[in-house]
Amino acid sequence: MIARTQQWLEKAVIGLNLCPFAKAVHAKRQVRYVVSDATDEEGLLADLLHELQSLYDANADEIETTLLIHPYVLTDFLDYNDFLDVADAAVSELELDGEIQVASFHPDYQFADTEFDDVGNFSNRSPYPTLHLLRETSVAKAVAAFPEAGDIYERNIETLHKLGKDGWRDLWPDGRP
Repeated sequence: MIARTQQWLEKAVIGLNLCPFAKAVHAKRQVRYVVSDATDEEGLLADLLHELQSLYDANADEIETTLLIHPYVLTDFLDYNDFLDVADAAVSELELDGEIQVASFHPDYQFADTEFDDVGNFSNRSPYPTLHLLRETSVAKAVAAFPEAGDIYERNIETLHKLGKDGWRDLWPDGRP
């Protein structure tokens, strides 16, 4: 699962430049990959709380960000999307507001007001449901270094539309990341 997630990070996120900040932390091996064995939301929440605290406590030069992969729970996108409120509450519970934020990736990710198969949704489609834990200071530094950070979303949509669904499928032997 970690290898497949790394492949997705390398081919899609970095390879298509969907996140201009990912390449550096990947090259420095500062991405922590964790696979949760949780089979219910309570177990995932326990893992999330642990990983939030672990990231906060870790030296940023060693662990800059964490991908919490949870293949056995929240496989339905709507359930996953609802859980994001729980994830944000976990950040607050640990008093990590302003320190860590949670970004979201899912195999069936769908932005509001889009069709399921809209290629723009693919910018947030990952091999497995994944919670991405990010240090706020890192996000702020990256945004400062990339003046057009607010345009990333639109640029990603444009990149994916140029690539098209066939181009996206060509990246993956089984048609999906």
